[in-house]
Amino acid sequence: MTDVRGAVGAVWKQESARIVAALTRLVHDVGLAEELAQDALVAALEQWPGSGVPENPGAWLMAVARRRAVDTIRRARNLENKQGQLAHEARERQRRDTAPGSAAYQGAEGAPGTPDDGEPGGPDDVLRLMFLSCHPVLSTAARAALTLRLVAGLSAAEIARAFLVTETVVARRIADAKRTLAEARIPFELPPGAELTERLSSVLEVVYLIFNEGYTATGGDDLLRPGLTLEALRLGRLLAGLAPAEPEVHGLVALMEIQESRAGARTGPCGEPVPLHEQNRGRWDPLLIRRGFVSMLRARDTARTAGGPPGPYILQAAIAVTHAQAPTAAATDWAGIAGLYESLVRLLPTPVVRLNRAVAVGHAHGPEAGLALVDGLAADPALRDYHLLPGVRGDLLARLGRYDEARPEFERAAALTGNSAERAFLLRRVDAAALASVHTAPPDGATGAVSGLAAAAEAFLAHGGLDPASVRSYAQTLTRLRRTLGDRFPLAGLTPETVARAFDGAWSTAAPATWNRHRSAFRSFAAWVPLDPAVAEGPPRRSGAPSAVRPIAPAALGTLWDRTDLPLRERTLWRLLYESGAPVTAVLALDVADLEPKDRRARTARSGRHRISWRSGAARLLAELVGDRTGGPVFLTGRRAGPARDAAAVDPATGRARLSYERAEYLFKRTGARLDPDGGDWTLKRLGRSGRADPAP
Repeated sequence: MTDVRGAVGAVWKQESARIVAALTRLVHDVGLAEELAQDALVAALEQWPGSGVPENPGAWLMAVARRRAVDTIRRARNLENKQGQLAHEARERQRRDTAPGSAAYQGAEGAPGTPDDGEPGGPDDVLRLMFLSCHPVLSTAARAALTLRLVAGLSAAEIARAFLVTETVVARRIADAKRTLAEARIPFELPPGAELTERLSSVLEVVYLIFNEGYTATGGDDLLRPGLTLEALRLGRLLAGLAPAEPEVHGLVALMEIQESRAGARTGPCGEPVPLHEQNRGRWDPLLIRRGFVSMLRARDTARTAGGPPGPYILQAAIAVTHAQAPTAAATDWAGIAGLYESLVRLLPTPVVRLNRAVAVGHAHGPEAGLALVDGLAADPALRDYHLLPGVRGDLLARLGRYDEARPEFERAAALTGNSAERAFLLRRVDAAALASVHTAPPDGATGAVSGLAAAAEAFLAHGGLDPASVRSYAQTLTRLRRTLGDRFPLAGLTPETVARAFDGAWSTAAPATWNRHRSAFRSFAAWVPLDPAVAEGPPRRSGAPSAVRPIAPAALGTLWDRTDLPLRERTLWRLLYESGAPVTAVLALDVADLEPKDRRARTARSGRHRISWRSGAARLLAELVGDRTGGPVFLTGRRAGPARDAAAVDPATGRARLSYERAEYLFKRTGARLDPDGGDWTLKRLGRSGRADPAP
C-alpha cells in the first residue's frame, strides 16, 4: 500500500501540470480543472492498490481526468443550454473522446490509455498554465503558491511547510488566486508577441523567487530549504524545454544550477552559514556546475540568434560562472565581476543590485571604494529594513579595521533578519568586532611584516609539515578562532584571557575530548608562530570522566514518536538508536548491505558480528527509508558528495554522502528544543540511553 501511494505521488508530481493544463483548455476554468485532476488522483488511490499500477500511469490519470471533464461539460451544457457553436464543439469532442480506442474511452473502462500527440496536455498547454499561474494580476505570494500547486504538483501542506506559514494561509492564497483569474476572465492562451517578453519576465521572477526562498530562507531556523530550490530547478528546466528559444530562460537555469552547486559548502555541521570566500570548493557539486555551464552556453547562443543584448539573468549567470571558474577564493576575478555588475545596474538599477555591485567593487578595488557605494544607498527607503545593507557595511568596515563602527552595523543586521541561523552568524560577528576593537593589526605591509591572525593561520596550514588529516583538523580550529576574533586580529594582541574568551565563545558546551582536541590544535599553531609561552599554553585542559547520561523523559519521547510529519530519515535514525541502544557512530556507519531485515539485526563495520538489533518500529521505518536500494550508507545527506569524499561513504546510485555525526546531532538537538523547551539539552546519546532504560517497544 505504501509503495502504491508513493507511486501515485511520484506520478502526480511529474504529470500534474500536463493534466491540469489539458483540463484547463477543455473547461476554461483553472479552478475546475484542478478539481477534476484531483478526482482522477483519488480514483488512482482507490483503484491502483487492487489492480496494480498501470503500465502508463500518466496516461491513465489523463484519461480518467478528461472523461470527468467531458461529463462535466455535458452536464453544464444540458443545464445551461449553451449556444449552438459551443454545443457543436461539445458533440465533436464527445465523439472523439468516446470513440473505441481513444484515451478517454479506455480510461472509462479503467484501462490505461495514451493520448495522441495533438491532444490537450502537450508542451504548449503546460507553458500556457505557467503563464496563467504567474499572471501579473495576482500578487507575488499568490503567484508562487499557485505555481507550486498547479505546475509543481505540491500539496498545500507541502507549500505551507516550505514557506513557514499555515496550510490555511496557503489554501486561501490559492483559492483567492483562482477566483481572481476567473473574475478577470484571464484567457488560457500564450500572450501575443508584444506582451510575451513582459509576461515571461513575470514567470521567471516567480521561479527565481521560489529558488531564493530555498537558497537563503527569509525566516525559520535553517539557512537552506532544499525542497524549494529543487522545485525551482525543476520548474526552470521544464520552462527551458518549453521555451528553448528564450535566452533569459536558459540564463536563469544556469544561474540556479551554479548557485545550487554550492549548497554542500554553504553551511557548517550545525547549520551555520559559511561565507563564499571560506567555503570548501571541493564540496561544490561538479555535475551541477557543468549543467550550469551548458545552460549558459545555450543562453549565449540563443541571445546571439535573437540579436539583442544579454538580459539580467544572463548577466547574473555570468557572475556565477566567474565564481565557479575560480579554483580558490583568492583567484576570483573580482574586477570582471564588478564589470558585470556595472552592466547589470544599467539594465536593472534596483537597490539590491546596486548593493551587490558595492560588494564586488569592495573586493575588486578595496573596501573604501565599496563603502562609498554602500553609503550612497543608506537613504534608499527600499533598503530601510533590508538586513544585508548593514551587514555589508559592517563587513567593509571590519576589513578596514574600523571595528567600533562595524559592531553596531552587525547588531542592526542581526535584529533585522528573520532567519535564526543568519542571526546567530551576525551576532558572532558582533562579538568578533568587539574583541578585535581592543587590538587592531596594521594593514598588510604597513610594518613590513604580516601580523594578522588570518595570514598566520594560512601560512601555518600551508607550511608543508602537516599531513592532510592534521591540516583538516587544525583548519577547523583556526577557522572558528578567526570567525570569533576577526581575520586581522593581531598576534601581538593575543593574551591568555583573549584566547580563553575565544574558546569559551566557540566551545563552551563541547565535551572534554572536543575541547582538548581544539586546544591541542591551537597549541601546535602557537608553537609554530611562535607566540608568548603564556599564550601558547592555551586554555586549561578539561578532564574528568563523562557525566552520567540521563534518559529523555518518556512523555517527551511520546511526543517525538507522534510527530509523523518529521523527515523519514530522522525518524528512522532516532527510532533505531532508541530501540537498539547501539553507539551513535555504529548506527551512522551502517551500510544497506549490513542489514538483515528479516532478523531485524545488522553487523557493524568494525567487528563484522551481529551487534545491532531492533524492534518493529525501527523495522517499519527502515524498510520505507531503504526502499529498493542495495548498497551505500543507510543514512544519507541531502547533498551530493564532493570529489574528495571516500567512495565507501557515498551512495553509488545518487552520489549523496553519509550523514555525519555533527549534522545528525544538530538536527536532534533542534527538534528537542522545539518539543521540550524546558529541557532541550537532547543528544543522540541520551536517546540511546532512553531506549536501554525503557525496554518496552
